[in-house]
Formats: sequence, structure tokens, C-alpha cells
Amino acid sequence: MTRTRAGAGLLAAVGGLLLAGALQAETWRFAAIGDTPYSSHELRELPRMLDDIAAEHAAFVVHAGDFKDSRSVCSDGLFEARRDLLDASPVPLIYVPGDNEWTDCRHLPAGKFDPLERLQKLRQLFFAAPRSLGRSVLPLERQPGDYPEHLRWRLGPVLFISLNVPGPNNHFGLGVEPSAEFVARNPAVIDWLRQGFAVARRERLAGIVIVMQGNPAFRHHAAGLPHAGYRELLDTLSQETVAFGGQVLLIHGDSHWQRIDQPLRDPLTRLPLSSFTRLETFGYPFMGWVKVIIDDQQPKLFRFEVHPHPRRLP
Repeated sequence: MTRTRAGAGLLAAVGGLLLAGALQAETWRFAAIGDTPYSSHELRELPRMLDDIAAEHAAFVVHAGDFKDSRSVCSDGLFEARRDLLDASPVPLIYVPGDNEWTDCRHLPAGKFDPLERLQKLRQLFFAAPRSLGRSVLPLERQPGDYPEHLRWRLGPVLFISLNVPGPNNHFGLGVEPSAEFVARNPAVIDWLRQGFAVARRERLAGIVIVMQGNPAFRHHAAGLPHAGYRELLDTLSQETVAFGGQVLLIHGDSHWQRIDQPLRDPLTRLPLSSFTRLETFGYPFMGWVKVIIDDQQPKLFRFEVHPHPRRLP
């Protein structure tokens, strides 16, 4: 009888500890969107989609670039209207520049603008202060120097960094030799990426999230045929991922194919890196968002819920 009571007491104590642990367990969530709005329909629907995101208690939204289609004129008025649209988000919103907003503005249908002048305009409108857009704002760290669009912030046990890496080839240029703009910007991109991993290691964080616009063509890189504009970026990313004890999530847009996979390879074994995940956002003509749930009590730090918009009813 005594033994039974002792066993019952032990079970109660263990149960109490498990309950206390469950009560202390915490998850964090944010949302990822990109390549929107392109059409008049998406212009009308984006505020509703941002309301849906807020209703799911996301801490913030990341917009992985391309807030217009490539043929829309890159005018000050359009840029200001998109800034106002994103700034009306109920939750903080962090935006990264896409090719449609600066590198592609040189084309005639987009107004034949100087891409560097348009990038400077984006910096004035979207990156004038170290904070997010949105009706409630999130303070952000900026990379010192000429690239205020390179940002850093935290959520729970995860570090976030944003990079100005546009599609389709990181503004490398059409020839064998890289463009002067790429030569100037790419070292800053690589430095900010390395710094992010160094901070995450120093703070013993569980994960790091990288947000950029361009699809870096993982498949070509894995086959030994990397795109020139992404070669150093992917080499650095694979090296840093291997050296990092936590998990890595890359979020990008660009190719309008919503997917979640593990396409990065170990630089030595050429096997997929299980600690690395790629999330590509929805893109026109398909509208939607992805909720990312961070849970450091689970083997997989990042979980995903895919939400087409408008929500399809059963």
C-alpha cells in the first residue's frame, strides 16, 4: 500500500513538472508574402490578406520584394502609393527590394529609369529610419554604410536578416564581366550574411532566417553550374550553414512558385543539408501567404501553414 502511494506521488510530481513545462513552452509566428500586388484585384485584396494575417497573431510580415509587375512604370507616385499600402499593415511589415522596383526599371515599359536612382528612391521611402512599416512598428538594426535596406532583428530564439539580392541574377549584368553596381553591393551582401551567422552563433540562437527577393537557382548551383550573380552567395550560405549549430530558413520570391524544400547542398558531400530550408512565397497570379511557426521545443524549429487568398471555404 505504501509502495502504491509513493508511486502515485511520484507520478503526480512528474505530471506537475510536465504541466509546468508545457505552460512555459512558447512558440512564435510570422508571415511571409511576396510578388504582390501586381493587378487591380491584388491591390484590392492585399489589405484584406494583411487583416487575415493579423487575425492569426503574426508578430510581423516579411515582404520578399516585387510590389508591382515589371511593366508598371516605376514612378514616384506608384512607389509612394505602395509605401502607403504596405505601411497600413495592422502588424509590422519588413520589405526587401525586388527587381521590378529597381533593376527592371531601366526597361522602356517601366519608364526607362536609371536603376540606381530608383534604388535610392526606395531607400528614401522605405528605409529612411531603422524601423519596420506598419501601424505598429518594429525597431530594426541596419547595416552601417550605403545599404540601409540590409536589416537585422530578432523573434524569440531566431535572428532575421534581410538582403538586397534581386532576381534574375543579382544584377550581375548580361556579359561575362559583372556590373559596377554588383561589384560594389555584393561584398556588402556577403559581409551582412556572415555577420548574421556570427551573431547567431555568439548568442547561441536556435535559428536564422534570411529574406531576399531573387531565386538563387539552387538546382544549377548543385549541378556545378551556378549563376554568376549567386555563386559567392550560395557558397557562403552553404559554408555558414554547415558551421552553424542551429537551423536556417531562406525566404525568397521571384519565380512565382510557392514551395518549401531543402535544396542547399553540403559543399563537401554534395548531400542536401537537413538543417537548411527554402521557403518561396506565393506570386502572381496566385495570391496567398505562409505562416511560419517557430518552436524550439521540437526537432524541426520551423513549421509552416500555407494560406491561399482568398481563403477557400470547404
